[in-house]
Amino acid sequence: MIHEVDEVLRTLLRGGALAGSGVEVDFDAPTRDWAARRNSPTINAYLYDIREDVARRQTGQLPVVDERDVVVKRRRPPRWFRLSYLITAWTKKAQDEHRLLSATLATLLPHELLPPDRLPGPLGALGMTVPLSVSGNRTESRSLAEIWSALGGELKPSLDLVATVPFPAYPDYDAGPPVTEGAVVRARVVDGDGEAADTEERAHRPHQVATARAARAAGRRGTAAAP
Repeated sequence: MIHEVDEVLRTLLRGGALAGSGVEVDFDAPTRDWAARRNSPTINAYLYDIREDVARRQTGQLPVVDERDVVVKRRRPPRWFRLSYLITAWTKKAQDEHRLLSATLATLLPHELLPPDRLPGPLGALGMTVPLSVSGNRTESRSLAEIWSALGGELKPSLDLVATVPFPAYPDYDAGPPVTEGAVVRARVVDGDGEAADTEERAHRPHQVATARAARAAGRRGTAAAP
């Protein structure tokens, strides 16, 4: 799923206020060596943290239906993970980097919720909306100074983007076929000598039960309406 989120972000960062700008989008770690090789304006989206959003964890099973709305499988609810990206702009001048960051912010803010039809592959097939948070409150234990220190570079202005993404919990479990017939009741008639003289069998099917309930309800309404 992570590479699919990368694909979504690449598409977003090439559109909006950045459409037609020719700015490159890169996901490599922005180390000193990487920065030294840049010869064109670049937006870097570095994935620096992956952790589960335990507040969204659910238990139980979800039904999976076919085209006839018949339950064919059951699966556990997906697990949600927060993918945190450090977004930075790289040019020759600080003012140009600030302009790129401003355009990036204007591009991302309208996309707080990504609908399933905007998501590729299995991520979109889950049919769930993916929330995006741009430069919100930092909840991760890693500070920006620690991140830049680990990358071996100097602190730069950046945007913190968090995508909360569902990951399917495998495997699926097969579900039994739907019930098409009701219970069968067998009654024995016993004679005076204690021997079974006859056997009666009565099948209770769902449509028969529904018909009987409707008849009883109609009878009660008729009794209540009688003077």
